[in-house]
Amino acid sequence: QVQLVESGGGLVQPGGSLRLSCAASGSIFRIYVMGWYRQAPGKQRELVATIAESGSTSYATSVTGRVVISRDNAKNTVYLQMISLKPEDTAVYYCNAAISPRTAQGVTAPSNYWGQGTQVTVSS
Repeated sequence: QVQLVESGGGLVQPGGSLRLSCAASGSIFRIYVMGWYRQAPGKQRELVATIAESGSTSYATSVTGRVVISRDNAKNTVYLQMISLKPEDTAVYYCNAAISPRTAQGVTAPSNYWGQGTQVTVSS
């Protein structure tokens, strides 16, 4: 069974930085696009950044210039480096990935997987 596990969240002061990690585990054949989303209290989940298997990236306008997404394909891990954090960045951050798992029937079509979320709080 494929799982995504995030780590690296926490409490940080405005202007501070954090690095989130998300490791995929299980019987994995291939990981396609990976990304980070966030959901603040009372708001809908929104896209933060994505990174393709090739390394091509895209970012939400609200975080452009303050966030860098990267991945280590050998470790099945995606990272989110955040700097100059603002109180409005406070949210639960979720990892997302399109993964083709290996099954007893062989390789299957990619499915969308989510991590359990990690809390990021920006406050003085």
